[in-house]
Amino acid sequence: MDYNQISFQLAAVTRYAGQFIRQESATFNRSHIESKGVHDLVSYVDKETEKLLVAGLREVLPEAGFITEEGTEGAERAEEYNWIIDPLDGTTNFVHGLPVYCVSVGLIRGQELVAGVVYEVVRDECFRAAKGAGAFCNEQPIHVSDVPDLNSSLIATGFPYTDFGLMDDYLKVLGSFMRGSHGVRRVGSAAADLAYVAAGRFEGFFEFNLNSYDVAAGILLVREAGGRVTEFLHDGDPLSGREVVASNGLVHGEMQGLIGEVWRRV
Repeated sequence: MDYNQISFQLAAVTRYAGQFIRQESATFNRSHIESKGVHDLVSYVDKETEKLLVAGLREVLPEAGFITEEGTEGAERAEEYNWIIDPLDGTTNFVHGLPVYCVSVGLIRGQELVAGVVYEVVRDECFRAAKGAGAFCNEQPIHVSDVPDLNSSLIATGFPYTDFGLMDDYLKVLGSFMRGSHGVRRVGSAAADLAYVAAGRFEGFFEFNLNSYDVAAGILLVREAGGRVTEFLHDGDPLSGREVVASNGLVHGEMQGLIGEVWRRV
């Protein structure tokens, strides 16, 4: 199967879905917000975008199933290939009018990531990757940065918003990164964070309590751009392990070391 060609088709589908989000952002009313849990928001835009993606992706690869955030009816898992969909990563940003939110879709064969696209809606940037074919932004090749040490790095992270049980430990980790880098940024979209690592804008990203649909496409982007993605303390599966460290590879050991000073005691 030609995963590079599939990633081209995936990019077209995500761009189409992103156009819908862009149109809705102009007239969005906060009264249309629902809550899935504490601080966990969803809107009709998330749900309708997911439906558009499911319909479009069925045409790209009819035999593939779906792992979706919003549980679109009829979008069920398959045995071999599955699309992992986050229709609007950064919903809280979208709701508040902050201009960083993405469509994120990855394709897995079994548990192996083989294609992925992150479409950053407001900037109209389409990050695309396929296994063994490299990573691109608007069809220009991208690569992780060559910054050699954490002290010269810009790092991204995400804050807990539903589970605060590890808050004290997280704040200690955050403090270590603040003292040991050029700075820490919280963009509000894990998909964007990972895409920006792949493009060399951040040297690293870390976050815990994530879902597969938050990170699937971004993990492949970073790896195909020459970077490294693992769990916090070891080379576990970041797709299902709910914690991610992504980097340009050069600062990965330092990042895991800082996290491990606290996280090994959790």
